[in-house]
Amino acid sequence: MRDVFGKVAVVTGGGQGIGRALTERFCAEGMKVVVADIVPHLVESTTGEMSDKGFDVTGVVTDVTSLESVEALRDAALERYGAVHLICNNAGIGSGSEGQIWEHHVNDWRWSLDVNVMGVVNGINAFVPTMLAQDEEGHVVNTTSSNGGFTPLINSAVYATTKAAVTTITECLWGQLREVGAKVSASLLYPSTTSPGMLNTGIWRPGANRPDRYARPGAPPKEGRDALGVYLKRMEKAGMEVQFAPLSEVADICFQGIVNDTFWITAPNAQQQQKIRDRSTSQIDMSPPAYLLQANMMTSRPTEMNK
Repeated sequence: MRDVFGKVAVVTGGGQGIGRALTERFCAEGMKVVVADIVPHLVESTTGEMSDKGFDVTGVVTDVTSLESVEALRDAALERYGAVHLICNNAGIGSGSEGQIWEHHVNDWRWSLDVNVMGVVNGINAFVPTMLAQDEEGHVVNTTSSNGGFTPLINSAVYATTKAAVTTITECLWGQLREVGAKVSASLLYPSTTSPGMLNTGIWRPGANRPDRYARPGAPPKEGRDALGVYLKRMEKAGMEVQFAPLSEVADICFQGIVNDTFWITAPNAQQQQKIRDRSTSQIDMSPPAYLLQANMMTSRPTEMNK
């Protein structure tokens, strides 16, 4: 999909964070973009700002946990533009689970699996048949994470599990599209940047916008838990400066991955590459996954991991 000008992109979770950055990049490339998000005011603000800049955008409030809602998103895109060439299944949440894995409430699992995994499945089911029937070049991008997509952080079992699932789903999708000789391809987006720093996205607000059907005792408030504030205090206590990388770089990497048909869309990272090697070695040697116990500042006990 090298020629993107005038083509139609649909981005779930497009109202903020990485989804918003993707929307901006695709617009800058001359694409028509459908912004999908479960939060109405984010849909309105993003589409309004993009429209004011002269870009051709449409907003659709969408719940990716519902196949019917995602199908309605597809139908709205087709009604407005007549085709869909790029679907970015980007919507994702941090469940706000607490404690050890055996203490996580089942509704934390249900919500995360429904959004992060079934949201991707619904996107594939709703859009891929249409894209294949168009018989034009197209692309599916599923947003995963190095946390789970490569190796998990053991203190975020729910999130890492969902992103591992997205990775496997997309591998199978890529293989099956190749097997049938489709003009549509697929990629995995690992949000990353060439500049050093963290990514400030909605994932730092775990539990935000949690529907009532996934309620549990002691759940984070509707605005989510301030995980970023906790992390910044931990880093400050350790005397370590926190940098934030621009989300536009994630969008840049994603766009180049699409036009180059790159499956593993990620910025090279020596530390992560070593973890991948350690994991592969552990699997081949059938040795314990000791690489999981390396100290990291994402856990609440960063200095105890090697004890």
